[in-house]
Amino acid sequence: MRFLCVAAVLALSVSPPLAAQNDAKQRARIVRELGKGGSESIEKIEPYLSDPDVDVRLEAVKAIIGIGTQRSLDPLIKATGDNDAEMQIRAVEGLVNFYLPGYVKTGFSATIQRAGNAVKGRFSDTNDQVIDSYIQVRPEVIRAIGRVVRNGASIDARSDAARAVGILRGREAVPDLAEALRYKNSQLIYESLIALQKIRDPGAGPQIRFLLRDLDEKIQSTAIETEGLLVDRGATNDIRDVLDRTRNGKIRRVALAALAQMADPQLRGVLASYLDSKEEGLRIAAAEGLGRFRDPADQQTLQTAFTNEAKPAPRLALAFALVELGSRDMSEFAPLRYLVNQLNSSGLRNSARAYLIELARDQSTRQALYSALQGAIVTKDEKTGLAQVLSQSGGSDSVPYLQTLSRDADQDVAREGLRALRNLNSRL
Repeated sequence: MRFLCVAAVLALSVSPPLAAQNDAKQRARIVRELGKGGSESIEKIEPYLSDPDVDVRLEAVKAIIGIGTQRSLDPLIKATGDNDAEMQIRAVEGLVNFYLPGYVKTGFSATIQRAGNAVKGRFSDTNDQVIDSYIQVRPEVIRAIGRVVRNGASIDARSDAARAVGILRGREAVPDLAEALRYKNSQLIYESLIALQKIRDPGAGPQIRFLLRDLDEKIQSTAIETEGLLVDRGATNDIRDVLDRTRNGKIRRVALAALAQMADPQLRGVLASYLDSKEEGLRIAAAEGLGRFRDPADQQTLQTAFTNEAKPAPRLALAFALVELGSRDMSEFAPLRYLVNQLNSSGLRNSARAYLIELARDQSTRQALYSALQGAIVTKDEKTGLAQVLSQSGGSDSVPYLQTLSRDADQDVAREGLRALRNLNSRL
């Protein structure tokens, strides 16, 4: 009799949790079935985002992401406010996925492993994704992700949100990123800096200066690089001090490259002193900086260096500098032709495109590039590369050329031409 009473008590103490667990599994199963429907199922799935069981909530957020229509956005915004880190991560990446289809397959959430309340994952080393400028992101999406950057449930959730803000060019979240820079976590700081590079808000520069002497080499170099990209001239003296004091070769290269962005006449002598350095990275930065000064007195020095340079990357930088000084000839061995030719090189393509984007802001340079597009022999890579250049730096004069590319016989070229045209029109 005593044994039966004890057994009954044990049964009562165990049964409710087991029942609740079974109910949770049933609810999760219902959500998965609803997820097989279209956008009309979202209204039925959304209540499960408030389920007391996190596994059910996760199934709900995954189902809503899978449906992926405009109607998914509001429920995903709601899910970013969940107190579970994985829920926040998946909701944030679901929002990004709407604007950048396929992102959830490559983002942090794709690597998540859960053990109880602990969530582990791995950030990919590649962090160069960004949406096209013609894509308009709803402000409330950026605000929701910004709140996760500032107050997320875990460092991973905050870091993932910082990466997301950069991908979506979320300027409204810059204050959230600036706040994250002051948190003592290298991953969060790094992701926030890269996001600021993508957003390119010059006003963020002063918020970064305190990191220019950070003890973490990765953070210090990324902070210096970011200040250069934002052209924060208020940081010039600090970066010059780092250049003069550091014994770290990588930091020296990054610091000189940042100073090369500033176009400060007081730095001309410093940059010129590195033009014949034995280190490629320092020669590259020196050439870029001297080019941006556009001083005719440097023309012969840069031309001689271009002729004698054996390494392709520094030679590319010297070509950029000579075009900045007015060399817009498109003959076979001319600097501008050399830049265009390198759009065919897998190793130098990105650098050549970046230089051309900067140079094409000048209408005379654009006119020379138009002649390249109309040449007898224009490769596929040159067409797509120049389309990307004109999408970012073109003017109204670029429209007819992009329209022509959008009708190219090669589908890849036509697709890139149309994309470039849409980006250009969004700027104009």
